[in-house]
Order: sequence, then structure tokens, then C-alpha cells
Amino acid sequence: MARVLRVVLDLEGSPAAWQMAVDEALLRLRDEDAIPDTLRVYVFNPPAVTIGRFQRLETSVNMEEARRMGVEVVRRFTGGGSVYHDPGGEVTYSIALRLDSIPGLRDVAESYRIVCSGIVEALRVLGVVAEFKPVNDVVAGGRKISGSAQARARRALLQHGTLLYAADLAVMARLLRAPRVKLESHRARGIEDRVTTVERLLGRRPAKWEAALALVEGFRRALGYDTIQIDKLTREERELAEKLVEKYRDEKWLYRR
Repeated sequence: MARVLRVVLDLEGSPAAWQMAVDEALLRLRDEDAIPDTLRVYVFNPPAVTIGRFQRLETSVNMEEARRMGVEVVRRFTGGGSVYHDPGGEVTYSIALRLDSIPGLRDVAESYRIVCSGIVEALRVLGVVAEFKPVNDVVAGGRKISGSAQARARRALLQHGTLLYAADLAVMARLLRAPRVKLESHRARGIEDRVTTVERLLGRRPAKWEAALALVEGFRRALGYDTIQIDKLTREERELAEKLVEKYRDEKWLYRR
């Protein structure tokens, strides 16, 4: 039987709270086996910063700058660090998988390697040589080009992350507060020394749709699916996301640590 990967696209973009609510809904419904393995490729619009579930807001984001620039800040339900989502230069993927759908997913470290292979393959489609760097990064030209984070239910996982095809790194540096120890470990003076984009590596600016379709093909190849099925969010997914979205709009959730 052919393995089919369901794909949902949102390239016009939606606000950060909604995007996080949809991703959480996908995890819950995949855990219940109510939906098949699903890849979503989407954009944050308007621009946003997301922070990891366990981060402290004040040490992760320059909130004064975010307010001045009108950039939304939302706490994710996954771990990881702070991320700037540029609607003109970054696409985000999320993939909801049953833990028994691919060998190795039950082991956290191995699951990152498996899922991030989809990003490595997507970059290859775009003409960029990249590699997975544990725990959860993909690097190209010695610099980070994609970061990912996970959450797990009993029978499923959701991993989501970025693909920086032409993100404004100067804006990113103004908004994010990268830990000095982490920067020093990578011999970087700042975020712009640590991070890169497809545009910087290739000398040309890919289109948003080009980056998105590369992610679709990259995950299809890397995870061994025979074909893809383009789909829309179901009524059940939307209704569950509508129930969850208020959590991500609530300042109590944002300031919880």
C-alpha cells in the first residue's frame, strides 16, 4: 500500500496565536488517530516572535522593541528557544506523526534526526548543502538555517520549526536575546554571526512558494512517503483550534514563567 503524506498549506499566513492553536490541535487529533500523518507548511502573518514553553520571557525577547515594532509575541506549547517569524523570509513547518509510523520516533534524540532529515532534503532541493546538528538544528555553511522543537502525547509527536530562506537577520537580532553562553559556544558575537539564510548562501532570493514546496518534497523523500495529498483543515481541526486559541492570546500563558 502506498504511503500518503497529507499536506496543509497556509502561505498567506495567520496570526501567531492561531498557528500555535492549530499545531496543538494536530497533535491531539493525531494522538487520537482522528487524522493521518500531517505536514503543515505555513507563515506567521503579521510578523511574530514565539518563545519556548519553558523560557523566561524577559531573557528571551526584547519586549520593548517588539512593542515598538508591532511584533506579536506568543509562547509555544513546545520547548526550544525564541524564534523570529518573518512573513517575507521564513516558512514554518509542523508535522504530526504517530510514534509507530516510522521506526525510531519513540526515542527523542533519534526522532529529531529523522524529522530534521526532511529539512536537510528540502534545502538540497533548493540547492543548499546542509546537515543535521543535534539536538534540533540544521546548519548550512557552518551556520544555523533551521531550528525545531517538539511536543509529545502518548501515541504521537508534533515537531515544528523554521526554514530561513530570506529572513531579515538584523530585525531578528533586535528582537531576540540570545544567551551569551550559547553564542560563545558557537564562536559568534551575535545572532547575525550564528544564523544564515538560503538567500545569503545562494546569492538569490527564493520565492516563498519555492521554499514551501521544497519542504513538502523534502519531507516526502526523507520520510519515505510515496505521494502527497494536498488538503485543508477539517472542521474538527478548526473547531478544536478555536477552543485552544484563547490560551495563546492570554497574557497569563505568555508570562507564565
